[in-house]
Amino acid sequence: MKTFKLLGLLLTYPEGTVYSASDELLQTLRSEALLPEKFIKKVEIFLTAQKNQDLMAAQEDYVETFDRGRAHCLHLFEHIHGESRDRGQAMVDLSETYATKDLHIDSSELPDYLPLFMEYLSRCDSRDAAELLGEAIDVIAVIGAKLKKRKSPYADIFTCIEELSAAKVDKRKINNALKEARKDPETLEELDEQWKEAEAFAGDPLADAAADSNICNAFPNTMEALNKIAGGKNDS
Repeated sequence: MKTFKLLGLLLTYPEGTVYSASDELLQTLRSEALLPEKFIKKVEIFLTAQKNQDLMAAQEDYVETFDRGRAHCLHLFEHIHGESRDRGQAMVDLSETYATKDLHIDSSELPDYLPLFMEYLSRCDSRDAAELLGEAIDVIAVIGAKLKKRKSPYADIFTCIEELSAAKVDKRKINNALKEARKDPETLEELDEQWKEAEAFAGDPLADAAADSNICNAFPNTMEALNKIAGGKNDS
């Protein structure tokens, strides 16, 4: 199911080749029909806006959105394990799960990267893919909600991903997670202060736990669910 992979592709660093192939991308989404037309229209609007934007500006916006701070980080285990030692083993397990679908990644890639996870789902049949996506959808939805609050165009891509999930998002849990989340840095100065604070408490397990507990408290079953995926729940 290419729909999963294509939505993930739209969350990668902007390249002109992707946007130049927007007609083919939209045609694929419509032919597979996993998304209702109103959601495909969101993708179409997103692609049109990206094509009309200067590529360098689009790339700067991407870095500003996803690479500066944890709030919108596209590495799912960052929101679950943080910097704990559990994250390393979860990465190994997830890589092994990908290999069962002949998806092999090199040392420069991290398997919990959302676009890579979406590519893995594209290699499963649509029903299994929707169920596996549902295991992680609450974490994904929190990122999307933060992007929507920021009025980022990428929020619409997250909305489309949520639509593909077999499990629907629990709005109450999302709201709780947003309330508990630390204030996202809005300037480079605030970001510097956040990193300085993290460095000051580096190596302190209690500080690490406090930094990452909010989303885990909001979604107590999420770590178990993602570990289930990493353990190769889908072996078909």
